[in-house]
Amino acid sequence: MSTPTMIDTAEPAAPEERRPSARRWGTAALALAVVVGLLLGYAGGLLTPGLTRPGETSAEAGFARDMTTHHAQAVEMGLIAFDRGTDPEVRSIGGDIATAQQGELGIMQAWLRSWGLDPAGSEPPMSWMSDGAGLVKNGLMPGMATPEEMAKLRAADGRELDVLFLQMMIKHHLGGIHMIDGVLDASDEPDVVRTAQTMKNTQRKDLTNLQNALKRLGG
Repeated sequence: MSTPTMIDTAEPAAPEERRPSARRWGTAALALAVVVGLLLGYAGGLLTPGLTRPGETSAEAGFARDMTTHHAQAVEMGLIAFDRGTDPEVRSIGGDIATAQQGELGIMQAWLRSWGLDPAGSEPPMSWMSDGAGLVKNGLMPGMATPEEMAKLRAADGRELDVLFLQMMIKHHLGGIHMIDGVLDASDEPDVVRTAQTMKNTQRKDLTNLQNALKRLGG
């Protein structure tokens, strides 16, 4: 008589049980991509030859400093959406924005170093734009989230987080594009103009995706 075959009746782990581990790996991979993007952007900015050196109060220096701050907030927002968003498209958009803007941040910091300028500077925010002073609200540049809004995003979860991220990032990009238009009007520095135009094109594409996702989620 043959020995009965033992059948393993243990159920396989549910997808939900495996998801936290996969997400941790995904978050780590994105964090690495963000760091690599910063280093590549920084190296690219240093290696780009320049015929002129914008000065301390130039539009180029002001833009680089202010947009660095602007981008830093977008990177944090994107990482929050990627790490804790529940909608796959929201997570993808958040990761793409964090990676792209970290790379651009590195480029702008490299410009300042190559121009022999301090990363922070002494000029008030937005002073490089003719209407800049009027655009700063409670110390925040156009489109930037308030500390209270950022705290709400950090504390949110589920669909609330997805919708809140989309709403905040739409506003953030609209403000960023206004700043980009400002430096495009003021600068004739080839690398600055070229990079700023690329930023604008990318953010306009992002806006379409953000708005479509928000409409789909009923936000």
